[in-house]
Amino acid sequence: MSRFIVVAPGSSEAAALATDELARVLGTTTADALAGTTVTDAALRPAVALPAAVEAVRAAGDDVLITPAREASNRSFDHVAWNLSLAASTRAGVILAFDAEGTSAELLTEEIAAARLRAEAAAASVIAIVLTGGAPAIEADVPVLPLPLAEDAAATLRATAAPTAVTPLAFQADLIERARADRKRIVLPEPDDDRVLQAAAQVLAAGIADITFVGDADYVAKRAGELGLDLSAAQVVSVNDPAYLERYAEEFARLRAKKGVTLEQARAKVTDVSYFGTMMVHMGDADGMVSGAAHTTAHTIVPSFQIIKTAPGVSVVSSIFLMAMKDRVWAFGDCAVNPNPTAEQLADIAVTSARTAAQFGVTPRVAMLSYSTGTSGAGPDVDVVVEATRLAREKDPELAIEGPIQFDAAVDEAVASKKLPGSQVAGKATVFIFPSLEAGNIGYKAVQRSSGAVAVGPVLQGLNKPVNDLSRGALVEDIVNTVALTAVQAQG
Repeated sequence: MSRFIVVAPGSSEAAALATDELARVLGTTTADALAGTTVTDAALRPAVALPAAVEAVRAAGDDVLITPAREASNRSFDHVAWNLSLAASTRAGVILAFDAEGTSAELLTEEIAAARLRAEAAAASVIAIVLTGGAPAIEADVPVLPLPLAEDAAATLRATAAPTAVTPLAFQADLIERARADRKRIVLPEPDDDRVLQAAAQVLAAGIADITFVGDADYVAKRAGELGLDLSAAQVVSVNDPAYLERYAEEFARLRAKKGVTLEQARAKVTDVSYFGTMMVHMGDADGMVSGAAHTTAHTIVPSFQIIKTAPGVSVVSSIFLMAMKDRVWAFGDCAVNPNPTAEQLADIAVTSARTAAQFGVTPRVAMLSYSTGTSGAGPDVDVVVEATRLAREKDPELAIEGPIQFDAAVDEAVASKKLPGSQVAGKATVFIFPSLEAGNIGYKAVQRSSGAVAVGPVLQGLNKPVNDLSRGALVEDIVNTVALTAVQAQG
């Protein structure tokens, strides 16, 4: 691992000494824990300040020593909490520093244990302990390093395992980083919604994607000026632009010929912004589309069923929500599209959801959820899940999948050891397939609202090219995230 930060719960002097010594032996770039923000913002507006600091630290590179925030005159600023949260969201290894002079081994051990519990609660990984002063002998399951640091300390620290926790901020930062790495063109057909304009400005400023609006160029320029937004890099295309309209009408008429659609009817249909944006994706003039801030889900996705259609080997379009928990990411499907999927459709949803999860860095271990685990229950609803699990295994023999399984057995290893001992999925599932839309929608909202998880989605899956739907109550941040994930989907 290569990112580090010193956290000293009781002594700013110990933090300074340890940081200086680490800078000497590591010889690496340094980044300020308050880069991109201020102590005042960190204390009073952490929801805005922390993402800015995470972005600044990540921009400094993968091999970096973070200079920790310390006690400040603003008494509401908890520097330890800030440093731990920053560590968790930048995947920096935490090095606890203590002034050990005159402290007994017993007291020091208690202080270390308390600090490690606090780090664990913040999803931060403690990789070493540094002691200043006359250090008593203590035992720990991580390296204990006295100051001054020996020359082999750098090798010891770099050999420790990299933190694996994925916080919501880390997931969002990873998503944006991946989108930037292979920039795609995303069409937004709703520029008459201020949230879409604001999100587009952020996307362009951060280099996440190139943006095409479907709308009136004069209106976009005027409204951007009124909102103080820089949208000069965005393309604006009118539905009546002859460079696009005739091509799109002819292609739509060809696609829908069996439904009796004439060229004249096609010309009228493709002037609808949702159809026009979808045609842009189909014809290769954009790589993906994000819509739904001002239109219904049906208005957004029905054109994609008619134009883009399903990918080879996929029988049903479905969705997942990427649930960014405190320290991990789960995938929940289907929570937005299919009300009562058949066994065949559930199997398809399971296989497709596993592939989508993997695309976003989640190792897929699929739980086919039910009110029964294994053979503990019976009935038509259980039978559907049993059959869906069998079919999913046929579709993808390498897939780690278990079903039917109850949610507690899917996520709790103690419960799993009793209900399904020896399962490669039970107790450690990452992809959860709900038996119905009702269950899925209730489930994702219950987890989101009760745990504070960030729900990213719905991510539509199974289409030949990516189109994603927004909630009409979407926040600007939601739109930015959806543009980024659509861009990642478009990367293949």
